[in-house]
Amino acid sequence: MNFIPSNIFTWQNLANLVDILVVWYFLYKVLSMLRGTKAVQLLKGIVIIFGIKIISWALNLHTVSFLMDQLINWGIIVIVIIFQPEIRRGLEHLGRMPLFSSTSNEEGRTKNHLIESLDQAIQYMSKRRIGALITLEMNTGLEEYVETGIDLDAEVTGALLINIFIPNTPLHDGAVIVRNNRISVAAAYLPLSESNTIPKELGTRHRAAVGISEVTDAITIVVSEETGGVMITRNGHMMLDLSRDDYLKYLHAQLKDPNESDNHSLLDFFKIGRKNKEGQDDKEDNK
Repeated sequence: MNFIPSNIFTWQNLANLVDILVVWYFLYKVLSMLRGTKAVQLLKGIVIIFGIKIISWALNLHTVSFLMDQLINWGIIVIVIIFQPEIRRGLEHLGRMPLFSSTSNEEGRTKNHLIESLDQAIQYMSKRRIGALITLEMNTGLEEYVETGIDLDAEVTGALLINIFIPNTPLHDGAVIVRNNRISVAAAYLPLSESNTIPKELGTRHRAAVGISEVTDAITIVVSEETGGVMITRNGHMMLDLSRDDYLKYLHAQLKDPNESDNHSLLDFFKIGRKNKEGQDDKEDNK
């Protein structure tokens, strides 16, 4: 203790520590909201620009340094324009944060009701081969996709989901987006994936499900109109031909606490889905 300066424990040092922690937490939340979005690639570009600026300054590359200075000087305006959707979603996410957290029991009942409603709808539509596309918002905001749909703001129930996807009804074409445990919109348009790993027999709904999983961390459920099979996508991964026990186990695990979810459990379920599909193919071949 004799080696520790006596003036280290001062109010000014404590204020500096709090200041650093606040800035660190702010950056952490911003990066968490941008994770899984296209903004991450843009951030990498900005980092590269600053790297070139530092290198040009160190090597006395005056022309390159001048160009980088111009980019940096106008960078704030460019960032606001480029990141406008992310900034808007971030402010909306901040505005939705409750001042006091709800009780865990109430949150648990809400999650269970959501899963039960999804299960009821999935079972009904799967048996009757009614195509469906349901996206659950997680940490990454889906505002730009919500804007393409038709506002509902309704409680999630199995009956409502079934009625939305009944063929030849006004809302059946497109995706249902669930936010804050409520149906936000129906007939929303999701980005289609261009991945070559998607089996050719899968249709537009499946490509849309993979597409939204490539740019956000949303959980998307697909019911195939051709086979009645159930698929779940997240973080660019597909879980094909899931049984009722498989998707219920996955939803309970992921919706319990979105911040605790990881890719390992997703990959485990992906393997399960693949095994189920291979088992079904083997049975068909034996027949």
